Formats: sequence, C-alpha cells, structure tokens
Amino acid sequence: MIEAMDHRIAFGKWGEAYAAEFLHKQGYSILARNYRTPYGEIDLVAQQHERLVFVEVKTRSSSAFGYPEEAVTPQKRQHLYDAANLYVQEHHWEKDWQIDVVAILRTDANAQPQLVHFENI
Repeated sequence: MIEAMDHRIAFGKWGEAYAAEFLHKQGYSILARNYRTPYGEIDLVAQQHERLVFVEVKTRSSSAFGYPEEAVTPQKRQHLYDAANLYVQEHHWEKDWQIDVVAILRTDANAQPQLVHFENI
C-alpha cells in the first residue's frame, strides 16, 4: 500500500516537472511550484508576458478511469479559483491572471506522453 502511494506521488511529481518543462519551452516563466493555500495546493504558478497563470497538472498512466482533465471537477475548479485569488491578493498582482490545466497521459514509460494544455478554464 505504501509502495503504491510512493509510486503515485513520484508519478505526480514527474508530471508536474514535465508540465513545467513544457510551459517553459512555450515561453512561460515558472514562479512557484506546489504553492500551498488554505484552499489547496497550486501545482505551478507561471507567468507569460504580463499574465499570471495558475496551472493544475493532472497525470494519469491509463484512461481506464477517464482522462486526466476529467479529474478537474466543479469543486476542484472552485478550490483552484479560491487559491489563485488568494495568491493574487497576497502578492498584490494587479494584472490579468487565469487558471490552466495541463493533462498528461503516459501509458508507456518508453513512449512520448500525451500532453494537452487547456487554457483559461
């Protein structure tokens, strides 16, 4: 049980690193990782030009229980919004911001993962 949990945590961390690398290649600057708030954790806080982007990363090794992006429920969206809003207030951000989802499906460790970037959810 603990081994499975350790693997899941490591897999999630791999997904966050993969998403950060992808975003960096797209011109984003990564400002923070795993930013904790009372509303939950923001996986990545990034900036693209004058816009702050809060990124939820969902990584799956199979689509048997649905695609990664399907795990972002209305309740999760509300938590993301509340966490992002708190970050904006605490950091006195006065420009545009948005919440994105990066969904990663990696069914084979030897193959290129499938990544989909959903902007401004």
